Amino acid sequence: MQPVNIGIIGCGNISDTYFNGAKGSDLVRVKACADLRTEAAQAKALQHGVCAMSVQALLDDPDIEIVVNLTVPQAHAPVSEQILAAGKHVYLEKPLASDFGAAQRLLAHAATRGLRVGCAPDTFLGAGHQACRAAIDAGRIGRPIGGSVAMLSRGMESWHPNPEFFFKPGGGPMHDVGVYYVTQLVNLLGPVARVSGCASVGLPQRTVGSEPLRGQVIDVEVPTTVNGVLEFVNGANVAMSVSWDVWAHQRAPIEIYGTEGSLLGVDPNWFGGTPRLSERGGPWQPMDISAHPFGVENYTPNAGARVANYRGVGLTEMVLAMHRGRPHRACGALALHVLEVLDAFGRSSGNGRHLGIECKIDRPEPVPIGADENVFL
Repeated sequence: MQPVNIGIIGCGNISDTYFNGAKGSDLVRVKACADLRTEAAQAKALQHGVCAMSVQALLDDPDIEIVVNLTVPQAHAPVSEQILAAGKHVYLEKPLASDFGAAQRLLAHAATRGLRVGCAPDTFLGAGHQACRAAIDAGRIGRPIGGSVAMLSRGMESWHPNPEFFFKPGGGPMHDVGVYYVTQLVNLLGPVARVSGCASVGLPQRTVGSEPLRGQVIDVEVPTTVNGVLEFVNGANVAMSVSWDVWAHQRAPIEIYGTEGSLLGVDPNWFGGTPRLSERGGPWQPMDISAHPFGVENYTPNAGARVANYRGVGLTEMVLAMHRGRPHRACGALALHVLEVLDAFGRSSGNGRHLGIECKIDRPEPVPIGADENVFL
């Protein structure tokens, strides 16, 4: 099949990941990019060898079939609505929208037009996470009973060049990073049935420590510490803690406990890593992920060791799913279910009750064994 032409709207910090991911794919080609800041679009166009356009010109281009929406969370829904109105499929960064109602309307709009919506995170497609799923599906820990999740740090204002949106509606540690963990839990355990939560604001203001906005003060409008419990349709329950108020901790990213053993998962912000398994109280054993795609270390973040980073593979999988006429994995329905779960933590904290999750979905299909995006053929 010929590569599908895509456009990118939003030329901020995350856009390089999508430009570079497309260069490594045989399935997509970035034709153009756009941003409300003309200079940002022109800079990315020059850097990556594509055309810089206005947003409207990009939407009007008949060669562009899919538009990747990389705007700030508050703009996700309105910009995606524009993309759909132009008759184009949309793939966007998480979260699907800054509120659940807008996300529902977005998917309803797409359905009426026969268009697809894909949404990050797609890290659950990675080798480390798919190896964990394969172990659970094979019964190596028996029936999943419980688990624990922890995403604890000091936040984004120390390093991100423009961190204000992280502390506004649609941001916060739950919606910005907790989304990776909840998506992976759905991949491992299936859909969530109900949620209880307790949320608070650690610091009412944050001071930017990075250039070019060093010293700017941000008013915090979202919870920055959230604790709670997810109960899954399969009966398992998982304790979850996310915070941007923590200096240090020693908790694992994801642990799943079953009737026959325990599973120590890997950081769902990346694709690889080495999960470990303990069967019936035995020693922790590293799991081999080499048979699964998207696990080879290929990227060095600003701080830390090399990791497997294949962000954008959800987009290429969506392209192949369109070509084959089948559902895609990092789909709008999954993102909507996860968004309802994320929102439920805050709503539960406000009213002091368990909240049932109304958006019903099935687990995404597992990723076949093999190498690279050819596994989706």
